[in-house]
Amino acid sequence: MNLLTKIGAVGLVLGLGVAFAAEPKEEKKSDAKEVAVISTTEGEMVLEFWPDVAPKTVENFKTLAKKGFYDSTAFHRIIKGFMIQGGDPNTKDPSKEDSYGTGGPGYSIPAEFNNKSHQFGVISMARSADPNSAGSQFFLCNGDASQLDHKYTAFGKLIKGDDVLKKISDTPVVASRGGEPSKPTKRVEIKSIKIVPADSVK
Repeated sequence: MNLLTKIGAVGLVLGLGVAFAAEPKEEKKSDAKEVAVISTTEGEMVLEFWPDVAPKTVENFKTLAKKGFYDSTAFHRIIKGFMIQGGDPNTKDPSKEDSYGTGGPGYSIPAEFNNKSHQFGVISMARSADPNSAGSQFFLCNGDASQLDHKYTAFGKLIKGDDVLKKISDTPVVASRGGEPSKPTKRVEIKSIKIVPADSVK
């Protein structure tokens, strides 16, 4: 797979969009008031969401975070000037390193491609070649990645912690199993992702 289609691989399941479609007004109302606090071994980052352009994606991310799905996972793919990728539950177990990049929640969500550009600090969903294969894996752009616009679902942006993103992006890497220079030489762990009221974050 090329660089664009190589970002993540997850299982497929149907019907998730229907489940989320039941309460769009309530989702949108709550999304506007909540942010994600990503605590990592390199520091803390805070994300705002874009439910106006990617409501199902935002709700999925928040639901997984509230369940503790992302706690103790790691950023397993780091490419300076491009992005850092995380959200794979396999990364909780170092013995599963050969499967990093293939894990997910056991279902997929429909793509919500939009006009938000993939620039520094933007969070977007990782996927395989199938546009509707995103599940839990995500990436944070650490440079201009506008070549991904309209091909991946951007759903939020950093409002705090640019320095932490830059620090993680500077993590030394070696070649992955596929030969891509993106495998971190040290573990960069996501300790937790908490969904909290926006006005609680200073």
